[in-house]
Amino acid sequence: MDIFQQMQHDLNALDARNLLRSPVTVESACGPVVNIGGRDVLCFCSNDYLSLANHPDVRQAASEAIAKWGVGTGASRLVCGGTSCHERLERKLAAFKRTPDAVVTSTGWMANRVAVCAMAGKGDLILCDKLDHASILDAARSSGAALRTYLHCDANRLETLLGRYRRGVRRCLIVTDSVFSMDGDIAPLADIVALKKKYDAQLLIDEAHGTGVLGPTGRGAAELLGVEEDIDATVGTLSKAIGSMGGFVAGRKALIDTIRNTGRAYIYTTAPPASCCAAAMAALDLIIASPARGEELLVAAADLRDRLRDAGLNVPSVNAQAATPIIPVIIGDAGRAADIAARLLENDILLPAIRPPTVPPGGSRLRISLCASHTPGQIETLVERLAQLATVT
Repeated sequence: MDIFQQMQHDLNALDARNLLRSPVTVESACGPVVNIGGRDVLCFCSNDYLSLANHPDVRQAASEAIAKWGVGTGASRLVCGGTSCHERLERKLAAFKRTPDAVVTSTGWMANRVAVCAMAGKGDLILCDKLDHASILDAARSSGAALRTYLHCDANRLETLLGRYRRGVRRCLIVTDSVFSMDGDIAPLADIVALKKKYDAQLLIDEAHGTGVLGPTGRGAAELLGVEEDIDATVGTLSKAIGSMGGFVAGRKALIDTIRNTGRAYIYTTAPPASCCAAAMAALDLIIASPARGEELLVAAADLRDRLRDAGLNVPSVNAQAATPIIPVIIGDAGRAADIAARLLENDILLPAIRPPTVPPGGSRLRISLCASHTPGQIETLVERLAQLATVT
């Protein structure tokens, strides 16, 4: 069996276990309604939480940037340099996150890679939540540091690991998502901060799903929980609530300069387009000017979570303070989850099944991402159709 036959064999095995993916083709802009195959369907799977990806101000900013700087950037910033648009965005992100500096990367995945590898290496220890994003875990494995994982959001287990391994290493880095993308829950940041201080560790958080949505001014879960000053570095993305494309790291100047000079993924990747930076700045301006957008979204999400649970769906409970726009409807079996998702699409709702390896075996689900522009009528349709198709009998 040659390599391509082996690939096909493995694909067939995935298909037999209901784990083969086949993305839909969308013929319209990102929004609460998208066009698939010539028909409009409700979209409840986008991370465009504040509905800014297609906002007129954001589109105009991107268009004007293309007119000035074109589409591509030609090379990495250390080769071709960055535009003033890149630099302005970095200053705006640093100010927004209340840190001395920030660096923009081409993707959120890259942001975690360069941040983790700058903060830990050979002779160090990295401690991660078991449900951290794959980009965090991959970065930790590639850093050269020893990696240990603790049970999801279990501060007691984290302290056990710190007590067992901290003294035998040079430095220790704790890395966690602030909002977990598949469960929609929030890390116990106050407890983790206390442990960080007790065991002389550093704390890096990924606010990809918190930035723009959580906290009184939308700065994220760290703002919401009152621990911003105790976070050593923050990773974020421009592609979710900010509605553009790319990632960023915000923190002390020494960290950001280290990333610019030694971050391999940053050094050897073409810079993000100026249009994405301009779009991100326009979106940040909207977030800063209208924090109520996020507040109203969270209220709607909490109501939707309650309504789904009242309809008999398996929706995990979360602390009221920890409510987010991510609402998982747990199905369990991958085949059943895929079947429900297919039937939902037949009923004009795009809500794909999330299956292993994205979630653990037996944890397949329909992951609802509520956005600011979803109307009450659209939400009512979602509840009705999920109740018809996914209720456990």
